Amino acid sequence: MSFERIAEVLQKNRFDVQCFSTAAEAAAYLDSVIDGKSVAIGGSHTVQEMGLYPLLEKHNLVYFNAARKRSPTESAALWKASMDTEIYITSVNALAEDIGALVNIDGRGNRIASTFYGHEKVYFLVGRNKLAPDLERAIWRARNIAAPQNCRALGRRTPCAEQADRCYDCSSPDRGCNGLAVLWKRLRDCAMEIILIDEDLGF
Repeated sequence: MSFERIAEVLQKNRFDVQCFSTAAEAAAYLDSVIDGKSVAIGGSHTVQEMGLYPLLEKHNLVYFNAARKRSPTESAALWKASMDTEIYITSVNALAEDIGALVNIDGRGNRIASTFYGHEKVYFLVGRNKLAPDLERAIWRARNIAAPQNCRALGRRTPCAEQADRCYDCSSPDRGCNGLAVLWKRLRDCAMEIILIDEDLGF
């Protein structure tokens, strides 16, 4: 499905939508519209690949755990502070093209919690590799492609991280897919903008 058609579906779900050919163009857009704000960035390889943090932190107060190595105590404090920012930025694990639903999996819950409540505006970054034809395959992608690769990148001790091939529905304490969130439509009282990017980004 073309980006134009996907954008139409998303707009019917009350999401704002912007389409970009490259990650650099998308990063420049976000850098221009987010200014003088408190910003939290959810754990996202897409954000890192876009080089977004160095741009935004020059003129915003930005919380991003991946920006540097932190102790568990420091990370926990940062996640709590991130819940109160004006802006939240995250990627998605999958987007169902047919109904315009966003799918995210989380191990701790801080990322999916921030996509649901507490911020003036949430930006969702979506590379073309995150697109799936329908919700069933979007959830499959989140569990069997995104989660294993993310667990491996984070050094988790899980079967999926060792093989990076599929979800094993494990019971490991390091399990990265304890919660799954589906956004069918924009939530009330929160602006939500989806940034579609015609490049493969993240997992």
